[in-house]
Amino acid sequence: MTEAIEAEIQREEMDVDVLIVGGGCAGLAAAYHLASQIEKHNAEVAAGTRTGSSIPDQMIVVLDKGSEIGAHSLSGAVMNPSAIREMIPDYRERGAPIEADVVEDAVYYLGHDFKVKAPVTPPPFVNHGNQIISLSKFNRWLGAQCEAKGINIFPGFSAVEALYDGDRIVGVRTGDKGRDKMGRPKSNFEPGMLLKSKVTIFAEGTRGSLFKQVAKRLDLMKDRNPDVYEEGVKEIVQMPPGTVTPGKVIHTLGFPLYKGVGGTFIYTLPNDQIIVGLVGYLDTKDPLFDPHRELQKLKTHPFLREMLQGGKVIAYGGKTLPAGGWYSMPKLYADGMMVIGDSASMVDVKKLKGIHLGIKSGMLAAETALDAILKQDFSAATLAGYERRVNESVIKTELWKTRNFHQTLSMGAFQSMPFLALQEITGGRGLWDRMKIEHTDSQATHETVEVWGPKPLEREENQLPKPDGVLFFDKLSSVYLTGTMHDEDSPNHLLLKNPRTCSDHCGPKYNSPCTHFCPAAVYEMVPDSERPGHQRLQINFTNCIHCKTCDIKCPTDNIDWTPPEGGGGPQYKET
Repeated sequence: MTEAIEAEIQREEMDVDVLIVGGGCAGLAAAYHLASQIEKHNAEVAAGTRTGSSIPDQMIVVLDKGSEIGAHSLSGAVMNPSAIREMIPDYRERGAPIEADVVEDAVYYLGHDFKVKAPVTPPPFVNHGNQIISLSKFNRWLGAQCEAKGINIFPGFSAVEALYDGDRIVGVRTGDKGRDKMGRPKSNFEPGMLLKSKVTIFAEGTRGSLFKQVAKRLDLMKDRNPDVYEEGVKEIVQMPPGTVTPGKVIHTLGFPLYKGVGGTFIYTLPNDQIIVGLVGYLDTKDPLFDPHRELQKLKTHPFLREMLQGGKVIAYGGKTLPAGGWYSMPKLYADGMMVIGDSASMVDVKKLKGIHLGIKSGMLAAETALDAILKQDFSAATLAGYERRVNESVIKTELWKTRNFHQTLSMGAFQSMPFLALQEITGGRGLWDRMKIEHTDSQATHETVEVWGPKPLEREENQLPKPDGVLFFDKLSSVYLTGTMHDEDSPNHLLLKNPRTCSDHCGPKYNSPCTHFCPAAVYEMVPDSERPGHQRLQINFTNCIHCKTCDIKCPTDNIDWTPPEGGGGPQYKET
């Protein structure tokens, strides 16, 4: 599209009081808690128990790029209920979709064809008192609670650009809809809106595409460790009637992950369903790391084969999660903005828990937004109260204990054990503090021959079990189970900086890692018709399930994940 045509587009402007970018549990908690706090303030003013004036109606807006709230929500998920209980004490009575209370937990080490059960469940994996949920269902319920309070939720809108007044965030621009592959307006073209806000809360989840730009411009990662991530995939297996006892949580180490650090999780649900998932560190040296393949291999182990006998996979999904912890958290505020949840790296990776921290961070951001509304001051000086609240909350209490965990475990599952034990004794410190992260996940990748030797793709470890369409799937068949949809005649949202890098450098040196680590078969090396004897990278962007691994792990930083047209992507219902 030419600059002249772009300049002619008339964009609608809307003024809002509080804008929340992202409709996951953190963003929805921020919206709900702010509305509740305003109601409480006004009731106390009316009753004469609080001095001051009532707060007029505030326009609170939540933007979400999914077609509906919950469509892009994916997690294991075992939830610590502390935060939701604090925010909505009667959440269960209101019909919150809690699948099961945890009644049993266990940890196993898996060899190639044997298992060893830990005699005592290690403290990080003790889940009694926690609850198994579907995050997509839970967020849809939480969205309904928000709408009941008059909060405006706009699904299907991608936030693509932050609006600035100097270095102050003053809102966002949403993405255009109805452009063709070349970026030209089609007959159904709808220009994005300019949403002007007094305060913007970024709650985009892992590797927030817009917050990534904001953090760079405002230097919010100064003196922090770099972001590092894990990649996870999961399936839901429908078992025969009467064969599953709900409420069991099992974690395993070992098979099939031998070249990197990670583990698996198995949760049992009502209605005879079993969740099976695998998570691996993205700072692995292995350029052939493929979480989808490893999940399929996991199911070949005798322990899983017996457990899943007679079952059929009915749902699939994949996502990344932040793993850097406390020292990878950005500065949490600036003039006109705050950042919460996964976008702020608020995940306890030792326990694989982040939902309650996301909800709690949303609540603390809401309380800070209330202060700003009362003062009518949305500067960094007022919003700094959010970081202070975080430092005085359970968020710091939990993340401080695991502040060096990722850095240590990256040494290797067994090599790290004595150091992790020392951290457990010293409250997270270990031998020294602070442990730095020396490289990003992309920079950790080694050449294929260094990791695998000659003919790596012929190695047994890199073979996909034969798909049967019941318990074992190839990637395209798994993507079908996500319900993913994108308009084929729309711009490719996966931006390749230099195609020649893929064919001339990344392919020969690393065997094109994006064709392996992507859990949705988005990337494919195909013959290059313009260069006989060479290959080129083909991007099947309509398969994208928005995990953003490509933006994180490409060893040449050659791929930039940007939001597609709003409403596109996975349509998670059960995950």
